[in-house]
Amino acid sequence: MPPDIFVTTLAFLRNTWRGLTSMRTALTLLFLLSLAAMPGALLPQRSLNAVRVDQYIVANGWWGRMLDRLRFFDVYASYWFSAVYLLLFISLIGCLLPRTAEYARQMRAKPVLTPRNLARMPHHAAGETARTPEEVVAHVEHRLKGWRRTVREETVGVRTISAERGYLREAGNLVFHFSLLGLLIAFALGKMFNYEGQVIVQANGGQFCNSGVYNYDWFRPGLRVDGTQLTPLCVKVEGFSASYLPNGQPESFRADIGYQSGADLDNDVWKPYSLEVNRPLRTAGDRVYLLGHGYTPLFTVTFPSGEVRTGATQWRPADMITLLSEGATKFDPPNMADGDQRRRNQLAITGLLAPTADFRDKVLKSAFPAANDPAVAIDVYRGDLGTDSGRGQSIFSIDQRMVDNGGLVKVARQNLRVGEELRLDDGTVIRFDGVSDWVSIQISRDPTQGWVLVFSVLITLGLGMSLTIKRRRVWVRATPNENGRTLVEVGGLARTDQAGYGEEFTRVSRDLLLPDPAGTTPAARRT
Repeated sequence: MPPDIFVTTLAFLRNTWRGLTSMRTALTLLFLLSLAAMPGALLPQRSLNAVRVDQYIVANGWWGRMLDRLRFFDVYASYWFSAVYLLLFISLIGCLLPRTAEYARQMRAKPVLTPRNLARMPHHAAGETARTPEEVVAHVEHRLKGWRRTVREETVGVRTISAERGYLREAGNLVFHFSLLGLLIAFALGKMFNYEGQVIVQANGGQFCNSGVYNYDWFRPGLRVDGTQLTPLCVKVEGFSASYLPNGQPESFRADIGYQSGADLDNDVWKPYSLEVNRPLRTAGDRVYLLGHGYTPLFTVTFPSGEVRTGATQWRPADMITLLSEGATKFDPPNMADGDQRRRNQLAITGLLAPTADFRDKVLKSAFPAANDPAVAIDVYRGDLGTDSGRGQSIFSIDQRMVDNGGLVKVARQNLRVGEELRLDDGTVIRFDGVSDWVSIQISRDPTQGWVLVFSVLITLGLGMSLTIKRRRVWVRATPNENGRTLVEVGGLARTDQAGYGEEFTRVSRDLLLPDPAGTTPAARRT
């Protein structure tokens, strides 16, 4: 490489590094990070509610699809958020290390020399006293106890004191920025070793155990989590209650649960807990959150042979205000050993569930989210559900491909209230028995949450120190006069904002310019 190109490249890299590690760049990146996090608060995120993300994309068409391609529904896992995060991390390290070294040198250094002309200082006072320079110095040292100070002798008989206070301001500034850096590290480590998953549990004694990712409806592991070493714990939902305002807005959700963790798993001991939306359960380092709830329609199917089957599969809310829900409850015919015959006679009950029915020309709506008057509007399909094809399918819907190719045929449609029945052409009777509650819970683990709290507290303390502590300097010069008296000059300088230092300097200088031993006050002048 030619020398000039090498020098140019080196200069470019040096200037880039200096620009990246400047405090102005760090503040800019911090602002960009907060700006980049705004879509995570304003838009639904897949990590929290994938259903709402899909609904948002469908409702907004090309705009929703473009936001999805730009990862606005996975903000904290996007490449652009990670880039800003990494640059901020590097910038903070690059600007904090030199500042820390400089602060350490300042702490070891003595206060600066007394200026030659103290009258040119922003704050100045002077007066004469009968005390000797040594007596003046002794009094000043006593008065400025707690200040960093140095006594010097300029010329024969002339004594000066340099004093400075407020060094903790810079310490608070460094604590703030190092804590911010620690918070970023804690967040990064948390993303590596945390996990969270969501699961729907029936609120009639349904249980969930954190024994593997296969037990979850949705699971997101950290980068270093493979799902084989999850925290052992179990949750059993005994019941659920909700209260609503007259307009249907939820007022409170509460799930009465029992849980096991640690030695309780070996002793089969269930501990009770009232799980609420803003009151998670914390056990064994994990947190259990109550996210929401919905309804499970209860169907009883009596087949022509007299065999009875019951179905209780949760349906998902299609309207989050009234909890009008949609879903599919599927049945296999009993006592059919022949696989082809069994597949030709499978049943699926699909449609809508209204917790408080409101029929408008036989169109079912929901008037209120509480289960005051449940009803369903169902379509019944018979044929091959496609569950044996090896392809996964949602529990909330049927395989539309089986409908399109004629393998699954609609055989009935009807609205049913609790206790009402529907009879199919082959004599099969379907009865709607009511609804039960299900709850959606989330299991989360973040081993760095304690460190996040510590660094957050330190950020607050450091910011408070840097905003309230002011750096200021005081110089005193005691010069003997020809008339046997001593001229005392006091100068002051605020290293930061001068607001409030004038009053402090007035008090300090008044104490330093003490009356003479005889009781007369020295002539003093202040500028």
